Amino acid sequence: MDIKTNLDYDMENKVEVLCHSSIKITGSKIIYIDPFRINKIYKDADYIFCTHSHYDHFSPEDIKKVITEKTILITVESSKEEALKLVSEDRLKIVEPNKSYTINDLNFETTYAYNKDKQFHPKGNRWVGYNITMDRTRYYIAGDTDDIPEIENIEADIAFIPIGGTYTMDYKEAANLANKINAKTIIPTHYGSIVGKMQDANKFSNLVKDKKVEIKIK
Repeated sequence: MDIKTNLDYDMENKVEVLCHSSIKITGSKIIYIDPFRINKIYKDADYIFCTHSHYDHFSPEDIKKVITEKTILITVESSKEEALKLVSEDRLKIVEPNKSYTINDLNFETTYAYNKDKQFHPKGNRWVGYNITMDRTRYYIAGDTDDIPEIENIEADIAFIPIGGTYTMDYKEAANLANKINAKTIIPTHYGSIVGKMQDANKFSNLVKDKKVEIKIK
């Protein structure tokens, strides 16, 4: 498997996995997904996307480190009460799975994200993943999910997939999903801190076929 170390994305967008499932994408806009354990005050977010209401994905303490007076916060219904303590209602977008949205000039879709055989992320909670288009690049963020039928046909330039097991897919299940979706580059997440071992990323990359894998958490 070809592990790419220097990504040449459209518009030279910078992609970082800050920790766990905390992602920052810097391009024409600055986007955070599930900010968590942020180690400095950024205060630079144009958009913040949260996949669900668990503490490591919707963290008010960390959102405060990146939010500005103009930031748009996108999250799910179960986080709405806490979200309204952080932003006014006109800067809050509540989403549900399998929908398309446009906010200003940013287009994105939501996907299903749930566990098949575990109780941590029930389908009935209607938590989400995201497929975000910015600067002609599509970023798929799976959220906390198993390898479920609704996401097997995802198309993206860059896909962030959880591999740590326990609450999500393990690295073998994640590789199975990676091999089914249409993505050019795969970035593993959700390992190396709360769950999942650091070496899981290399095990994952060895099982992914015909796609580039970039390991951001090392």
